[in-house]
Amino acid sequence: MILQRLFAVVLLALCAILAVMAWPYQAAFSYEPVGPRAYPLLMLGLMSLGLLYLAIRPTPIVRKDDEPELDRQTLIKITCCVGLLVLFAATFEVLGFILSAILVGIPMARLYGGRWLHSTLVVVGMSVFLYWLFDRVMDVPLPLGLLSVLEN
Repeated sequence: MILQRLFAVVLLALCAILAVMAWPYQAAFSYEPVGPRAYPLLMLGLMSLGLLYLAIRPTPIVRKDDEPELDRQTLIKITCCVGLLVLFAATFEVLGFILSAILVGIPMARLYGGRWLHSTLVVVGMSVFLYWLFDRVMDVPLPLGLLSVLEN
């Protein structure tokens, strides 16, 4: 239990350091309604609330019998997820949102048991829908990358 609390306190301190680093950030132009500083501060604030709860909660978190073990297979899945997210970040600008989301989404769906056809249909549909939602409805421009030739 003491290790859980220590872990939460260390991450809480890291969140505070990152918030201090993010606070003075000002972009030369603002392409979002709330500005570029609000998102990281909001995420750090939410993380801090969760970590604060973990640090001061009255009882330890105990693993129940129906929860999966943290075995080799689970660690491999976690590593694959992190690797796919890094791949998404690396290809986001070059390939664009839609293609990088498809490139990462299909293996992610397959990793968690999705069938090829279902995974492909859902990921392609969600990628296009999310691009439309962010770009047209919320007015948050996302890069098209290689698909920019399809733009008007």
